[in-house]
Amino acid sequence: MINKLMQSSGFKRISIFVLIALVLYAMRSMINLILLTFIFTFLMNRLVQFIETKIPLNRRLIVVISYACIVGLLSYCLVMYLPMIIQEITALIKQLTAFYTSKHDNIILNYIVNRMEEVKISSYLEQGFQFLIKYFTDISSVTIQVLLALLLSIFCLLEKPRLIEFTKKFRNSKISSIYEEVEFFARKFVGTFGKVIEAQLIIAVVNCILTTISLWLLDFPQLGGLSIMVFVLGLIPVAGVIISLIPLVIIAYSIGGFMKVFYVGIAIFIIHGIEAYILNPNLMSSKTNLPVFYTFIVLIFSEHFFGVWGLIIGIPVFVFLLDVLEVTDHKKV
Repeated sequence: MINKLMQSSGFKRISIFVLIALVLYAMRSMINLILLTFIFTFLMNRLVQFIETKIPLNRRLIVVISYACIVGLLSYCLVMYLPMIIQEITALIKQLTAFYTSKHDNIILNYIVNRMEEVKISSYLEQGFQFLIKYFTDISSVTIQVLLALLLSIFCLLEKPRLIEFTKKFRNSKISSIYEEVEFFARKFVGTFGKVIEAQLIIAVVNCILTTISLWLLDFPQLGGLSIMVFVLGLIPVAGVIISLIPLVIIAYSIGGFMKVFYVGIAIFIIHGIEAYILNPNLMSSKTNLPVFYTFIVLIFSEHFFGVWGLIIGIPVFVFLLDVLEVTDHKKV
């Protein structure tokens, strides 16, 4: 009975999945590089495929030009705008901290601030400020990881046909059974995780642009820092909108009182409506429409185990697991 169970395809698939998970856990110190390489490769591959359909150029030439443009744009933005963004984030954190530490005429606001002070919100903000400054000043380690990920991804795309052909040789090797299962999980992973990450990125960019325009019309200060905050939080499904609304409301009250808060609420409500009823149905598969309860549970656990990365990749990984377990119709992806 045990021998029959161990020889079954289901047991073999589960065993390979556990093995892959253990390997990734053993390589957890390199998880940033692994995730960045996959995300860069997937997104740039989609961009190259799109350009190929529009412009009849050699594929390798398109890859080189695309990467040159992306790296050049990133380098220009870092050199020109990084100091300004650091200053704006510093001013933004100080403004939020000042709001919590100052007294207000409104009784309700004073009560809320006092309750927040009991859980040391201001100290958390200061710690967050110090973390951001350390993150931006310790740019060397981050830069190395990003450059390595870009280098690996460009080699992967330049040699994509040869890479696929070479990898297929394992199908007829002595580890063919393992290869088949790994290929199965790889296809599922690309078909769910990759596409959900792509959709989240597009939604975050659109939300960032619309929110920045709205805040500019409302005469908000520190637009650069707020734009980055909105974009990063926009990568977090559902919860990102709620989290980003808190500092926006605080700043709105600081610069214009309750009327400004009302206008910000309307703007965010409209933008969230565009995301929920236009972007999500067109970019996300129907199976990613998880109940809000499931979404928050996944985000809480993924943040606990994987930190900041967990907030971004938690939902895509969960959707990938649902697809592997065939909980949803994978043909709709």
